[in-house]
Amino acid sequence: MLTLVPTPIGNLQDITLRALEALKHADIIYCEDKRQSRKLLSHYGIDTPLESYHEHNAEKVRPHILAQLQAGKSIAVISDAGMPAISDPGYRLVTACQKAELKYTVLPGPSAVLTALVASGLAPDRFIFGGFLPSKRGERQRVLEEFFMLPATRIFFESPHRLVECLKDIYKIMGDCQLAVCRELSKLYEEVKKGPVSEVLAWYEEHPPKGEIVLVIESCVPEQSFNLESELREALKTRKTKEAAAYVAEKTGHGKKELYTLALALKEKK
Repeated sequence: MLTLVPTPIGNLQDITLRALEALKHADIIYCEDKRQSRKLLSHYGIDTPLESYHEHNAEKVRPHILAQLQAGKSIAVISDAGMPAISDPGYRLVTACQKAELKYTVLPGPSAVLTALVASGLAPDRFIFGGFLPSKRGERQRVLEEFFMLPATRIFFESPHRLVECLKDIYKIMGDCQLAVCRELSKLYEEVKKGPVSEVLAWYEEHPPKGEIVLVIESCVPEQSFNLESELREALKTRKTKEAAAYVAEKTGHGKKELYTLALALKEKK
């Protein structure tokens, strides 16, 4: 069976007992970088053989992994840090297992995305993860424009040497919205710098950052005023009550239960 095993994002103690058992009892562990993974395995006295599986060799290695699974091998997959398949080719392996009807399981564990979201203090009820922002400025601005109008907290990975230029692009595209730069999470020099983009930018221009960075940006969709009754009446022309409430909830940001109750009341008035 295939087991996707989350690994610590910084502090080696942030690994679960189930993860350690899975790594110890696997026949083979596939990882992004053997040097990085050996640090973790050595720390816990695990001597399971390591093989490479990363974005540059995934297409070649994946059929071999599937063949091993079909032969009854126990395979564990890890990334350099955090949850496998997040910004690495692990998800394609899961898809391949689904198509081949091979058993797999995913263990819960560390995730830089969720850790940064909670640490940021920004609204966690609706969020979207955009992975690594492009290194080229034009492409980065295009991605930021795509995410600008989404009514959700936005989360991105960024490298320290591009952070200042990235913050300038965020200011240009999204204005002086609130954001948090979450740096070196779970490590000795963990830092969360939160504030308007202009203030955070000024700080990092004076204090060049180091280490792993997660950007968390507040939703900055301009507020719209909606006539809920009018929106619901229009939606009810082509949708059932529950569907109309869900549609208007998605459009306006109001609660489904509130809108469902209002929709029932409007139908009774007819």
